[in-house]
Amino acid sequence: MLDEKIKRVLGKGMKILEKIKKEYYKTTIIVSIVFVGGFAGLFLMQINSESKQPIYAETTETADTIETKEIEQYIEDGVITNPDDILALVNGNRRLPDGFVPQDLVIPDVLFSFSGEHEQSHMRLEAAEALEELFTLALQDGIELIAVSGYRSFERQDAIFNRNVEQRGFEDASQFSAQAGHSEHQTGLAMDVTSRSVNLQITQELSNTEEGQWLAENAHRAGFIIRYLEGKEHITGFSYEPWHIRYVGDSAEEIFERRITLEEYLGIME
Repeated sequence: MLDEKIKRVLGKGMKILEKIKKEYYKTTIIVSIVFVGGFAGLFLMQINSESKQPIYAETTETADTIETKEIEQYIEDGVITNPDDILALVNGNRRLPDGFVPQDLVIPDVLFSFSGEHEQSHMRLEAAEALEELFTLALQDGIELIAVSGYRSFERQDAIFNRNVEQRGFEDASQFSAQAGHSEHQTGLAMDVTSRSVNLQITQELSNTEEGQWLAENAHRAGFIIRYLEGKEHITGFSYEPWHIRYVGDSAEEIFERRITLEEYLGIME
């Protein structure tokens, strides 16, 4: 009798232990799953977080912003908004603000094709100093360069263009002469250069002279470029002008080495 009771108690005990064991395993499995799942979740969150770090997005966004800002700061309704910038782009599609006059115009100490002081003797200070350097470099190589025409006011450029239109017609004149507001001469950063070998004339024949060839290969040493290159008329909008040099500072070397125009260098092709 006692044995039977003991057996029943032990049987119940075994069932209870079995149940506890099952619950223990279930709980362990659940805890393990939760733990592993939580760890995996944290791992995935970390990966997801890293994948969303704004490295590429930030770079792209920054590049797009810079590109947009560059375009916006250069032009507004056809008028450039950075006329004092050394790299200000002035051409047939982009004009200077009405009434713009450079504030630091000076006369460079170089040889001119005329005597006395005139409006066209002037350039902006930085460009004037660079022109002096260029002419000095030329003399060191036995080359004599002569300055002809630098800064022009709106009124003078307007008179020059209208005279050319009267003599050659609007379409023809527009190939070698700019309308007032669209001329680089008004920036104070350009100078037309000649030599005695072409009788002090402004002519494409300068490119066939020792002076013109030296200028084409060395202008960049002083921060200048030949602004209107041969074969680039469709980009610049003007005929080849081996006499017209434009000051662009440190950018001159790259522009020269790549044999490109200022439009191409700035990435502004219109």
